[in-house]
Amino acid sequence: MDASTGTPDDEPGLPGFASPASAATPYRVLARKYRPTNFGDLIGQDAMVRTLANGFAANRIPQAWMLTGVRGVGKTTTARILARGLNYARAGVPDTGPTVSMPELGLHCAAIMESRHMDVLEMDAASHTGIDDVRAIIDGIRYGPVSARYKVYIVDEVHMLSEKAFNAFLKTLEEPPPHAKFVFATTEIRKVPVTILSRCQRFDLRRVEAPILHAHLAKVCAAEKVEAEDEALGAIVRAAEGSVRDALSLLDQAIAHGAGAVTAQSVRDMLGLADRARILDLFEAVMRGAVPAAFAELRAQYDSGADPSVVLSDLAAFTHLVTRLKVVPETASDPTLSETERVRGGQFAEKLSIRALSRAWQILLKAIPEVQAAPRPLAAAEMAIVRLAYAADLPTPDEALRLLKAEAAAAPIEEAPSSSGRPPLPPIPDLRGGGQTAAAVAPRPMPVAAPMASAAAAPMPAPVAMSAPAPTPMAVPSERPAAPPAPRLTRFEDVVALADANRDILLKTALERDVHLVRFEEGRIEFRLAQGGRSSLATDIASALLRWTGQRWVVSVSKEEGAPTLDATVKAATETRRENAAADPFVREVLTRFPGAEIVDVRETAPPPTAEPAIMEDGDPVPADEVPDDDF
Repeated sequence: MDASTGTPDDEPGLPGFASPASAATPYRVLARKYRPTNFGDLIGQDAMVRTLANGFAANRIPQAWMLTGVRGVGKTTTARILARGLNYARAGVPDTGPTVSMPELGLHCAAIMESRHMDVLEMDAASHTGIDDVRAIIDGIRYGPVSARYKVYIVDEVHMLSEKAFNAFLKTLEEPPPHAKFVFATTEIRKVPVTILSRCQRFDLRRVEAPILHAHLAKVCAAEKVEAEDEALGAIVRAAEGSVRDALSLLDQAIAHGAGAVTAQSVRDMLGLADRARILDLFEAVMRGAVPAAFAELRAQYDSGADPSVVLSDLAAFTHLVTRLKVVPETASDPTLSETERVRGGQFAEKLSIRALSRAWQILLKAIPEVQAAPRPLAAAEMAIVRLAYAADLPTPDEALRLLKAEAAAAPIEEAPSSSGRPPLPPIPDLRGGGQTAAAVAPRPMPVAAPMASAAAAPMPAPVAMSAPAPTPMAVPSERPAAPPAPRLTRFEDVVALADANRDILLKTALERDVHLVRFEEGRIEFRLAQGGRSSLATDIASALLRWTGQRWVVSVSKEEGAPTLDATVKAATETRRENAAADPFVREVLTRFPGAEIVDVRETAPPPTAEPAIMEDGDPVPADEVPDDDF
């Protein structure tokens, strides 16, 4: 402290010279002005603060920390606070060692937080990636701190270091001098070698939850004496996605945009967002299938400055909100939700099914990148609205089946059975509405037999009076209908075909690749298991055959050589066909004329089908010259 000026020695500028009184205080953005200076100011990171406090209290201080998290959650700020806590000391107070309790500025606090302390060295690994930069740290680490308790090295974006730089760090990081501590920060933790991570105490800084961030922004607005609407702060919180720095930067911009007042409309204009109430109107029109109303609302939002891709993103976000309200009703207590979202979202959650909401989410998720990449975003957004509206009105498979059954049951029988003996198919209802059936738009109806009414007009023979016979008891069949005969398996290939028919792909593949057949009889299979085959294959085959044929089969594993597997046999046959094809003179000439050509596959050509002789109505064959030629 300079006695003449009262200026601390670690303040910016030359020691002993105060800033001119007339100099205006430079403006500091909110993200820097409200940057935390101690562990108590950190929001949303309670687990990390508790771990550090317990470690400092027990004097369990590691040699390195690794801080990871998304942008703006406080990695670099936490590293500086950690360096401050390691070197915290007050004048005239006995040294108590590292602490997380820092009620007032200590001897080194201001210089550390302003990144100008000699014993706290910060390096941006994004611009210092080479081994020479790391070697400079290694060479300087042997010297003790100048004035502080520890020499602290803060390496930001550590994942940007080269492989050689990481390797140079290993030995020093494992056994650093007692006076040296390392604090690493990164947003890409997966790019940091495991050998580095294993030498550090890792902390994952979480995204700040929406209610906590909303309350923090309200506190900042109160400190800045700025009036801010809750809906406006909620929009900023949603746009920040858990990043405190992004939220404060957006709030700073919103204050400037609104001339000192933060309103929902000014935030929407600034971010290019649509009115949340209008997003709800658009959602309602789309889910009702009202395409004209949805088009009009989308056009109105576009004319007011909303980006079509942002509109679809807001629709997707509201779809997610409605889904959460349906499955987790407690979501309605979220303070970032407006009253309109809470009420109307709950109404939509009661009316819409999970299947409809999931379908809408999938369509919107695919449409957003399409709109962003389209040369005409509004047109692409309108096409997405059309898809969404028509998909929202589609019935579920269960509903469609119910409608088909109900229509078939209610349809009157107006036509006699066709000459083929099969009943006519019932008309398929138009599931999109309108009452029109598929039969009404069929281009060429098939001819049917004469109506039953004409048959009824023909004279019928008079009924013959018969005496009613004495009632006799109805004969009850003593036996149940015969079950279909079990498949007859005469060779091993029949077993493979049976597995294929029952869609047991795993067993079919094992039969083809892992079975060297030794002996096959009806009711008995003996084979040698191929190397790598599963040991339970014999049991699996016996169980499957009992299930499919109703008979018990004896399936055993033998040590005899057995025949080649079916898969090997097929491959050998394919190779033989390929060799025979290569020996063909014509194929050999083709391969000679086209250097680099090779035989990929050889397929057997099926013989042309033999046509059945045409039969006339009286059963005699039709002469060959009278058979019409269908070729054209």
